[in-house]
Parts: sequence; structure tokens; C-alpha cells
Amino acid sequence: MLIEKAIATERLLLSLLKEEDHTFIIELLNSEGWLQFIGERNVRSKEDAIAYIQKINHNPNITYWTVTEKTTQQPIGLVTLIQRDYLNEPDIGFAFLPQAGGKGYAYEAAKAVLDAISGEGKLSAIYAVTLPANTASIKLIEKLGLAFNKKVEIEKEELSIYSVSLK
Repeated sequence: MLIEKAIATERLLLSLLKEEDHTFIIELLNSEGWLQFIGERNVRSKEDAIAYIQKINHNPNITYWTVTEKTTQQPIGLVTLIQRDYLNEPDIGFAFLPQAGGKGYAYEAAKAVLDAISGEGKLSAIYAVTLPANTASIKLIEKLGLAFNKKVEIEKEELSIYSVSLK
């Protein structure tokens, strides 16, 4: 997909998801926010996590970056780009551990990915998809410059679609 390299910000390093991230993936995918707003992925063991990571990394329509705090060298979240069947350009997503919340990390990381995408000039727009009840995500999506586009029903679930033009 796009941007298959590491991205650095003042406080963060974003690197492509790798099998060595399995412990972090178990923690993140079982966090309250992930389960509530993204969904159960049944990743409980090292083997489950490695299989999940391999599935993500072998799908050309998905890119996950592990977000690591530079000072602690600890992974704190993910930024994702996913080309969904119902969108004509990819959507950006993010998920962070609860203890990383409220520090501006999600904005800093997602903005770095958006800036990198814009710099490549390959996409005309970027989307974000969220549940209408995920107010924290919506606040961040809007802060990143995306505007509400429409609501859609996918697999019996209502989703809000946001977008921004990159041209």
C-alpha cells in the first residue's frame, strides 16, 4: 500500500506492524476502547496475535503502524490505513492504549500519517469511519480536518463517514 516506511514525530516513532509486536497487540485488542468501538478479534495468546499480525500484513489493502513513544520505547497505539470495499479511497484509523489517552499522541501520529500521504500525492481524498457513539474518535477526526460526509449501514451497523480532499 502507501508509505511502507517508518515515520517519526517529535515524540513518536511509527513503524510497520511486525510479529514482534504480538504482546502489545494482545493488550490493545483486548482494551475496553477497542472492544467497544472496533470489536472482538479473539486474540488472547501469542499465537493468536501472530496470526492476526500475519493476516493484516498479508492484506495489500491494509497498513498498520505501531506507534511507539520515543522516550520509553514502549508501543502505545496503532494508526491504520484500510481500503474498504465501500469507499473509493482508504480510511485512516487509530487505536491507543488507555494509559496513552489525553496526551495528544493519537493526533500527533495520525497527523504524521496524513502529512506523509498528502506528500505522496497518490490519493485524492482520505476517509475516516467510526461509530456515531465514539465521540472521542469523532473529535480527533474533526481536529485532523476531516468533515462529516454521510452515514452508512454496513453489516447491520450504522457508521459515520468523514472525509477530506487531498488535492
